[in-house]
Amino acid sequence: MGDSDIHLYTTSTPNGIKISITLEELGLPYQTTKIEFSKNTQKEPWFLEINPNGRIPAITDKFTDGKTIRVFESGAIMQYLVARYDKDHKISFPPGSRDFIEMTSWLFFMNAGVGPMQGQSNHFTRYAPEQIEYGINRYQTETRRLYGVLEKHLSDNKVDYLVGNKCTIADIAHWGWISAAGWAGVNIDDFPALKAWEERMWSRPAVQKGANVPDPYKMKELLQDKERMEKHAAQSRAWVQQGMKEDAEKNQARSAKV
Repeated sequence: MGDSDIHLYTTSTPNGIKISITLEELGLPYQTTKIEFSKNTQKEPWFLEINPNGRIPAITDKFTDGKTIRVFESGAIMQYLVARYDKDHKISFPPGSRDFIEMTSWLFFMNAGVGPMQGQSNHFTRYAPEQIEYGINRYQTETRRLYGVLEKHLSDNKVDYLVGNKCTIADIAHWGWISAAGWAGVNIDDFPALKAWEERMWSRPAVQKGANVPDPYKMKELLQDKERMEKHAAQSRAWVQQGMKEDAEKNQARSAKV
């Protein structure tokens, strides 16, 4: 498997838990640093050296040349981890194989489609300072459309997982988002095959272990408690809006210098 010195910088979001679940599925040792959004830790200079984009997740590792390497963007991290450490293809396939290409397609489907669209649905449904119906409808509708693509694929092919009928990084990438469908205002019950897939994923010990990094995974119970959900949304809304304000001020100051 090779030497690793993996350090994961993360927090409990759908993108963050992709990496901890991947690491747990591979059985790799790793250290974790929690990035506090409410304290803007992701904007601190030391973290920007690891991820210039100031987002989670990110990792550092000892590379094959003995020097530290940084990897950021969840899809890139997942591809790095399986390329370097999944020689037995526990959660991947041999590069260049038909299943590998299919797995990569679904990974990009997630990173370019489900994640961004559901993320915007989350924003307009939970974090916007006012209810903007166009935004809510636009992104909930597109998230449901993408869920429909997954539903049809799983149902038509009568498979347990997205590719090769085994759990891969394509499944892991999707799980944190699909399990939080209700947070985006999407009813997972409308997609029975996808719901069964989500429950199948949740039954995996490594998924449960990885989901609890760096904090206990509470989304499932949160979605069952409307009052608690509203309280959590209000707290999150405050730091989301504050972060947007600070970014706008920085951009304005940058523009003034040009």
